[in-house]
Amino acid sequence: MNDTIRNTGDLLALSGGYWSACALHAGVKLDIFTLLAVRSCRGAEAAAAIGADARGTIMLLNALSALGLLEKNSDSFSTTPFSARYLSKSSPDYMGHIIMHHHFLMQSWKDLDRSVRTGAPLRGHEARNTDETEHESFLMGMFNLAMLLAPKVAEGIDLSGKRRLLDLGGGPGTYAIHFALKNPQLHAVILDLPSTRKFAEKTIARFGVADRVSFVDGDFTSEQIGESFDAVWLSHILHGEGEKECGAIVAKAFGALEPGGDIMIQEFILDDDKSGPLFPALFSLNMLLGTDSGEAYSGSELAGMLTSAGALEIRRLPVELPNGAGIIRGCKQRD
Repeated sequence: MNDTIRNTGDLLALSGGYWSACALHAGVKLDIFTLLAVRSCRGAEAAAAIGADARGTIMLLNALSALGLLEKNSDSFSTTPFSARYLSKSSPDYMGHIIMHHHFLMQSWKDLDRSVRTGAPLRGHEARNTDETEHESFLMGMFNLAMLLAPKVAEGIDLSGKRRLLDLGGGPGTYAIHFALKNPQLHAVILDLPSTRKFAEKTIARFGVADRVSFVDGDFTSEQIGESFDAVWLSHILHGEGEKECGAIVAKAFGALEPGGDIMIQEFILDDDKSGPLFPALFSLNMLLGTDSGEAYSGSELAGMLTSAGALEIRRLPVELPNGAGIIRGCKQRD
């Protein structure tokens, strides 16, 4: 069931919700959580450490305390256990990259009405790639999210009989890596643009699976993607394309399968009437702002793409994921 706005208080909280987001973004951008995870500081001391104004810093620290992201004791501030784990750069679970990615998206979101009027995006891949900080936030942010989900996904998908998996548009290959870790017999190929190779190879080496996970340069929207795979994984790549283009990508991926192979699509999946869940509905607007024809798709639309490609036994897997994400699996008929 969708959340319902029931009174003016709810309405105003919704309208001003970006205030809280901006306070969080500022705290991450100024690296306040890394500082306060090491030691508690008074406001003026924290301001001096980050090179900021004392008055403004104290206001921000108070707001972050009100949000439950900092603890205040007398005039001193420190991180909570949660913020120390996820918002300090010294933590291996640091989530600041995806938060900064959200920060960079805000410029386009504030002008959403323009995109709705024209049907045209307000940002594009070209603009993102010209700013190294913004591009790094995008790549590392996707890595943040995948690291949260990939172990659970790998645990919930049976690949015990599979030998070769293609991770299409897999970026750093986080899913391919975790599939390989879970399935010792599996060899995986990550196919993505050359700009992601360095990051992917570093991640592969970090997990010690370079003997079973490799990276291949390629553009899955315009180039051939190889063949002889018995599993293909498409994670969050279809929402960047229009329905016709998605159908072509799915058909190409399906064509790379050996008979009896499986194709798996992970996306933020809308209900068939597209009025929910909330996150996929909002994410579809994010695609309006950033792509020419991308959007979030319903389960029936994704199943239709698989059916058109020739897939059989199409079903949504019972893997519980956040934000309306889901996995739809189909198979190729055996000879």
